[in-house]
Amino acid sequence: KENMSIKEEKKLLYKGRDYSKVLYISGVALRLSKSQNRKAMEFASAIASDISGICGDVFSIQIVPPGWIHFELTHSTLATWLQSVAIGSSGGDEGDEGDEGDEGTIDAQCPMPNAPCPMPNSLFAVQYAHARCCSLVLLAHREGLIKLREPVPNSSPAFWSVIAPNPIPWLNSDGTLRLNHSDECRLIAQLVQVIDNIECPDVGGSVKWEKVALNLSQAFEKFWSNCRIWGEVKITSPEVAQARLGLLMATQSVLRFVLEENLGVFAPLEL
Repeated sequence: KENMSIKEEKKLLYKGRDYSKVLYISGVALRLSKSQNRKAMEFASAIASDISGICGDVFSIQIVPPGWIHFELTHSTLATWLQSVAIGSSGGDEGDEGDEGDEGTIDAQCPMPNAPCPMPNSLFAVQYAHARCCSLVLLAHREGLIKLREPVPNSSPAFWSVIAPNPIPWLNSDGTLRLNHSDECRLIAQLVQVIDNIECPDVGGSVKWEKVALNLSQAFEKFWSNCRIWGEVKITSPEVAQARLGLLMATQSVLRFVLEENLGVFAPLEL
């Protein structure tokens, strides 16, 4: 009965499919209106008001008839989240040199459901995507687009130790996310989905991690094919190039975790 209750509650909040934003939709007001004999819109407004008072800077909240509550992550929240996923909660500051304690903001906070280990060959595309992310970040360091504290890691880093720019310039001067290309948005949405699966796995551990990893690697490939970092972008829009590198770092961090912790497969620095 407890598992059934959890499953029912999860149905009351789900992620929207619009890749242009990170949106969660709740039907809790619709559920409550049936049992309390009150209008769903009244419940939705009351719930939205309470949540706005607690975390109004995290979500932009909208009420949609007949009683849906839409929670959209703000750009500033996404920027903070991406920074944490890419380089950890320490941010790679000078004073944290040599501190391994932050390795695994993902590792420390996320449960690791048991999953069968597939044949490594079936995940070559994912391993390739991970290695590609590593090589591109190291190339950016050699060319001076970013500055890393430890440019030659001994193993796949959980997070990159970035000296500059720090923080990564995720936001424009008006506070909007620089990463607004459709393939950037799709990759961010995939990263959010993977972390959601890690932090809140389905009851019974039914997440198909191989498929999750392949979806993320495919989103990375599309991003890399259509969102340039070098050439004219590096010269005319260095902040955009650096934000895209930050997205590469975040992707590598999540790919590493899924490969090594959920699938038991080696996450290579190079191939």
